[in-house]
Amino acid sequence: MFKKEYITIPNILSVSRIVLLPVLFIFIFIKMYFTFTVSYALLGMTDMFDGMIARKFNMKTEIGKYLDSVADLFFFLSSAYFIHFLYPEYLNPNLGLFFIFLGILAASFIVSYVRCGRIILMHTFLAKMCAVLVYFLVISSYFFNTTLFITFIICAYIITFIEVILMFIKYGNIDPDTLSIFSLLKTSRK
Repeated sequence: MFKKEYITIPNILSVSRIVLLPVLFIFIFIKMYFTFTVSYALLGMTDMFDGMIARKFNMKTEIGKYLDSVADLFFFLSSAYFIHFLYPEYLNPNLGLFFIFLGILAASFIVSYVRCGRIILMHTFLAKMCAVLVYFLVISSYFFNTTLFITFIICAYIITFIEVILMFIKYGNIDPDTLSIFSLLKTSRK
């Protein structure tokens, strides 16, 4: 049963990112690539606006954090598929590095589960930066060769999830909105 307090603009934006994602796949399969790119850009902006609105109007909730994490996961996994499907010539030179990233990502889920009893998707500064980079990657790949950009993003993600693993190992169950391991080190010294 839905509670009235769950129906907020930020939560609606997060859910819309999940619900409208299949439309992007349809645009790809009917070869409407420019329409896909514009729609992807618009849908991706909901990620920025949901958090901004939640913070500005004090609409932050646990369900909102969860919805945002799930929407991010679906959106960015789909983004990886979009790059693979639309621009394999940019991704293929990076496949070895990409598989290393997937292994580290899986390790972060395992460490999170072992240390916290559940999989926690962190919203660290690096994770947010990587998400923005992926967003611009999909859009810019329509216009340019982004092979080196993909290399940079995968390396940034590897660093991101190594940081997340270290955070879970050292501190266990932490707030998913913790910005970095350095902020944890700073607070633990006080």
